[in-house]
Amino acid sequence: MRDYQRENLSHDPVHGYIPFTSDADAATGETSERQIIDHPWVQRMRYIHQLQTAWWVYPTAEHTRFPHVIGAMHMGSQAMAVLYDSLCDTCADVPSRGYVESLMRMAGLLHDVGHGPFGHFFDEHFLQGYGLTHETLGAAIIRGPLGDLLRGLRRTPNHALAADERLDPDQVAWLITRPRDDDPSDRPKWLRWLRSLMSGIYTIDNMDFVLRDAYMTGYSQRAFDLDRLLHYSFFSPAGLTIYDRGMDALLRFMSARAELFRSVYFHRTVRAIDLTLADLFAESKQYLFPGNPLEDLTRYLHFTESSLLVDVARWPYQQDDRQRALGKAWQRLLSRQLAWVMVCQRNLVFAEDDAERSSVFSDAELAERMIRRHLPAELAELPFRVDVARAIFRPHTRGPVANQNFLFDSARRSVRPLTAYQLFQRLPVSQRICRVYARSLEHADDLASALDRLLGGDSDDDLTNM
Repeated sequence: MRDYQRENLSHDPVHGYIPFTSDADAATGETSERQIIDHPWVQRMRYIHQLQTAWWVYPTAEHTRFPHVIGAMHMGSQAMAVLYDSLCDTCADVPSRGYVESLMRMAGLLHDVGHGPFGHFFDEHFLQGYGLTHETLGAAIIRGPLGDLLRGLRRTPNHALAADERLDPDQVAWLITRPRDDDPSDRPKWLRWLRSLMSGIYTIDNMDFVLRDAYMTGYSQRAFDLDRLLHYSFFSPAGLTIYDRGMDALLRFMSARAELFRSVYFHRTVRAIDLTLADLFAESKQYLFPGNPLEDLTRYLHFTESSLLVDVARWPYQQDDRQRALGKAWQRLLSRQLAWVMVCQRNLVFAEDDAERSSVFSDAELAERMIRRHLPAELAELPFRVDVARAIFRPHTRGPVANQNFLFDSARRSVRPLTAYQLFQRLPVSQRICRVYARSLEHADDLASALDRLLGGDSDDDLTNM
């Protein structure tokens, strides 16, 4: 009989009931999943929004990273339910089902543990200055403060680890870190195959957040067919592979994800908030967090989006003149009085053979300088900003997700990389949404005309005349 005393259920609007282990034999040093879920590092995710600034635009999208990581943990079990047998068939020395499922559940639960306020925005505007990402911070947290608890796990709600197995925190940390060109190749094949479920085309992370973000924003109650997508997935000798009957489900997933980028993550007002926030961050860094978070994890533990917003709300009453002025600027943002308004937008689509990187719009500052050249002389000093949002669609686009996903062609009984398969020939490699923001709409026509002239003259001559 199932030992119901040793597990709890969390009800989730996306996945239904999510089980997790809640009782452990402390005398043997065993850890329950609940102990890790309840750990301050994971509970901290309750105070960081899942949609870094989009919650200011979508009133119902107030969900945090906490339900997302619980959902990603559950997706680890869902994935292993259909993939474990084929992993064993294609790789040697695969650990027990309990070990692999526990490994994927913890990778899902902890993949965002290093995030700071405003999520990925914080990576770009703060962590990058120290050569860090939320993933490198997360890996340090997993190997450090959470390491002993992870080593104490003995079971999932479905399976137990073998008697001689101990979960390796280093493997969890490696799974959540995005692949790099200089990654050593000494990791076992089965572990490298599992990494495609963390940084491939469809992962236990993005399969959850596409469903969750679509539901919470009101975009869709069920954005794609998760069951069909998983049903037709398996590990072949090449890696994570999808049977061709599952391609429609994969295309639906990719289309839903792309639409979320266009309509939610890259919403014009969301990006205006990001521009305003970027200006504030540039001036506020010294007051927000003192130095490198990796060197002060104890303090970083208590640095969240909630703590930041409470702190900056008090700045208008500080003695320091500069901090007080910044506090008033933050106050305007908190009241949704944005410094920038979108005046025009153009969508740029890049096909497989287009030289995307040589485009003027590969760099927002370069595009701004080029647009300024096309403005009337009297507007040479007009304050405006160019924002270029990039969404990737094709599975073979350059980057860390390349060559991790494969297609099984049932007619030819062969496996090939997911590259120029006919369903994907209709999709661009990437799309750049180019927007121009200004302080007001007063010169919208001039800015739009300048942008259109630049689009008509995006040539080598324009670049060499800089």
